[in-house]
Amino acid sequence: MPSGFFASKTLCLMYVKQVGYGAIRKKRYNPAIFLRLPPQRRKRMKIVEVKHPLVKHKLGLMREHDISTKRFRELASEVGSLLTYEATSDLETEKVTIEGWNGPVQVEQIKGKKITVVPILRAGLGMMEGVLEHVPSARISVVGVYRDEETLEPVPYFQKLVSNIDERMALVVDPMLATGGSMIATIDLLKKAGCSSIKVLVLVAAPEGIAALEKAHPDIELYTASIDQGLNEHGYIIPGLGDAGDKIFGTK
Repeated sequence: MPSGFFASKTLCLMYVKQVGYGAIRKKRYNPAIFLRLPPQRRKRMKIVEVKHPLVKHKLGLMREHDISTKRFRELASEVGSLLTYEATSDLETEKVTIEGWNGPVQVEQIKGKKITVVPILRAGLGMMEGVLEHVPSARISVVGVYRDEETLEPVPYFQKLVSNIDERMALVVDPMLATGGSMIATIDLLKKAGCSSIKVLVLVAAPEGIAALEKAHPDIELYTASIDQGLNEHGYIIPGLGDAGDKIFGTK
């Protein structure tokens, strides 16, 4: 029996328990990628593939090749809204007393500073309105990232972050998590500014991007409507959504 068999088997069972047997059967996760991560980084990034029927239905509509710009934009916002509902389920609340119709009444309100929503330009703007439906008082931070044509590395070219970001939860939104480069660069920037509570919301994620994100930032949380098969030779997610930015803005 090979050395380390039991340790590897235990890790695999823990991994399967974390991501779910159904995901393993559908080959949406690669345990080999998981086991290659350093021990201190295993199991630290929370990954949630939202299984709600409405999410599945709306995302399925978005995959149609001849979908209109208007419809794609609407659905991106709607799925973003549903992901926000899931991602904010553990927000801390505090009890406060307000004046009700029949006198004082104790209610619960969200505790702490207002959330900041961080759309990654440009496609992330297509999800922002959906997020704001649930947290309309959220503050908006904006980050722009491009890929250097020579080094192929992501380079931030614009940032406008809210004040006191070190005291806020950040919801980073971008339709696609492909290689993970832009997302990692954005989170690097947020952490450099002092933000430590970060959740990522994407419509579709590739296993390659998930692995890269977990390796770079295992302490964040990822919420996605779907974990797809992987990337093609051009770096597009398969089956994916195509170019989400072009579909949201009506450009080619």
